[in-house]
Amino acid sequence: MNNQIKVAIVGYGNLGRGVELSISKNPDMSLVAVFSRRDPKSVTTINTPVYSVENILDFKDKVDVLILCGGSKDDLPIQGPLYAQHFNIVDSYDNHAKIPEYFASVDKVALVNKKVGMISIGWDPGMFSINRLFGEALLPDGETYTFWGKGLSQGHSDAIRRVEGVKAGVQYTIPSNSAIEKVRSGARPSLSTKDKHTRECFVVLKDGADAKKVENEIKTMPNYFEPYDTTVNFISQDEFDKNHNTMPHGGFVIRSGNSSSGINQVIEYSLKLDSNPEFTASVLVAYARATYKMSLKGDFGAKTAFDVAPNLLSAKSPADLVKELL
Repeated sequence: MNNQIKVAIVGYGNLGRGVELSISKNPDMSLVAVFSRRDPKSVTTINTPVYSVENILDFKDKVDVLILCGGSKDDLPIQGPLYAQHFNIVDSYDNHAKIPEYFASVDKVALVNKKVGMISIGWDPGMFSINRLFGEALLPDGETYTFWGKGLSQGHSDAIRRVEGVKAGVQYTIPSNSAIEKVRSGARPSLSTKDKHTRECFVVLKDGADAKKVENEIKTMPNYFEPYDTTVNFISQDEFDKNHNTMPHGGFVIRSGNSSSGINQVIEYSLKLDSNPEFTASVLVAYARATYKMSLKGDFGAKTAFDVAPNLLSAKSPADLVKELL
């Protein structure tokens, strides 16, 4: 296809693989390169050439949008401002508390270099953020509730695996059905963190490990498990490998409000995902299209999902969108 949007990926883990899969379903886009910190010969993609990240500037004029697939803790705070000097970028930075600071660091270099820096794109932050905004704007007299799960939490799973005696482990965040139903009823309940979610852990013990000690250490872990109702299940390695090797996730954003006295209105947006990284990648790819369109208009600087008109996400023409979807 002529005039395809040329995309490249930095980082080829679960998210990078998801981006490669997603681009294969978008005929107006092509994936021209994967850049990795690893030896390119050791990275096996589906059908995309791999280059060392040290050679990325050789592609300045060959890439329309660079999708950054690194982690929010250590990778993106460095990579975002660095690569926004040379490329239009899209990333999934998700450290909510530090987004304003990160936005400013990308905005500063993107504006000077006439690039678009699309940050914090995914389902939360990203799609959930938009739906929180819609809820507040449409029902100003109301409350917004966000529930996550049922889904595998990568950060909490990592915390479990750091407990002495744990060979393998995962943790699922499970939203409370009773809390969700209260919100759906329009009651606008006051809900604590513990009220909204429970946590369920599946753990494989190392030989000789003390199960009671491991369970207690997990349940009393501050900031991770201590505030929640937590269940710890000990299972075999075979069961772990069979039932806990995918990354499902999802959740709900619900706005409950009143348009007048006694008139309840409830807005709900939900996701049920077999693969968290593949869906996040799909969102990144749609916003890469928008990023390219915004760059053609000269709309430079750092951007978030709040700044993107919906029609920019679609490969269809404005006329077709009006005809088919409006």
